Amino acid sequence: MRTFGTYFQNDKELPIKYGEVNLINPERQRLRGEPMYKGIETFPVFQGFCGTDYELMKMGRDGKLLPKFPEGENRLINGHEGVVWVPSENRFAIVLIRGGDSYDPTRYTEDETYFEYGCDGADGLFCDKNYFNPDMLLHLPEKYNNLNKLPLSVAKRLSFADPYACAIFQLERMEDLGEAQNFRVEMAKYKCSEQEARAKAKENTFARTVIFGLGMTGLFIADQIKRHHPDADILFVGRSDENSKKVVFSKEIVGAKYLCNAELNEKETAEKIIELLDGRATMFIGTSGSNVEHKVAFEHKVLGCNGVYNSFSLGPVVSYDTMPFGFENHLIFASINFRQEHMEKAINVLVDSRYDEVVELIDKDEFTANPLNAYENKIFCKGAPLKTGVIWNKEYIDEDN
Repeated sequence: MRTFGTYFQNDKELPIKYGEVNLINPERQRLRGEPMYKGIETFPVFQGFCGTDYELMKMGRDGKLLPKFPEGENRLINGHEGVVWVPSENRFAIVLIRGGDSYDPTRYTEDETYFEYGCDGADGLFCDKNYFNPDMLLHLPEKYNNLNKLPLSVAKRLSFADPYACAIFQLERMEDLGEAQNFRVEMAKYKCSEQEARAKAKENTFARTVIFGLGMTGLFIADQIKRHHPDADILFVGRSDENSKKVVFSKEIVGAKYLCNAELNEKETAEKIIELLDGRATMFIGTSGSNVEHKVAFEHKVLGCNGVYNSFSLGPVVSYDTMPFGFENHLIFASINFRQEHMEKAINVLVDSRYDEVVELIDKDEFTANPLNAYENKIFCKGAPLKTGVIWNKEYIDEDN
């Protein structure tokens, strides 16, 4: 079984390549205790590019991808955000990316395993065809059941199913941990029942929220917070000009404030954040991928007493002074990924959203001619769009809608 697609490899000069590749189709399971199934044939239709892809490409350049390859292979077909066509079922689907021998792949334990299509141990979407566990091909809303061509606007929105599902999971984690962190404070303050205090603590977790780094991940998390906690005061911090397209769009979607810190040092950034929020943050979410995040939060005291720090970035090393950390009762947590229910919720939110407005296309032929150049100089470079996508199979896309 062979196909054409892009794939990562351990190669300093060519960590990503387009060409013919041999497909494998091992049995996989969605969750522990469920049957193992071989994948069924699907045709990838539309794909979005994710920052994780870029990080994996850099790992290939450094020769560090071996643990990510499917067993017995020396390459990984990339891509985990997009829409596929399932010919045997005559429908479009979203691939549930994470599965494995675990009860909850988002919170797997030491004796459990997981895989991620396009990311870790299993081939992904950037190919002409592939094979995915039939239990992991999620349905679109009913109104899309009988279509043979998917509107381009909908395909663009659904390229966000993976990161938006992750944002739904983030909200769940922040609510759970924020409530547990502070309900006793609320009980003491209001002399109320534990049930009432837990509700207050959950709500007040987001009273003054900083999202450090303005990309799609930060925007989606903010969107989820605002949908469920409309009184939350949310501040984005980023390096883009306030009048840029992505900043204007993000502020419209969430109703948030924005601080451009491109010309500010860490101390000045912290002072301005506290001024704009009228106090220290109750929730600090790091999504920028830079070490500035934790320094602003901890060294410069943006995170307030009893505050929660959500370390969502990949890469930065978080550090803190144990004395104020302990006495100010800070909570730091980190968790990534999502469960199937999160992705199903994401699909239903996205199909009626405006997120297609921020997806810009790269021509498939341009991308496949030199994927390395496309990644470095168009998709993930300075001034790149908030999101780049590619129509992989035009037969299944209605480009006029």
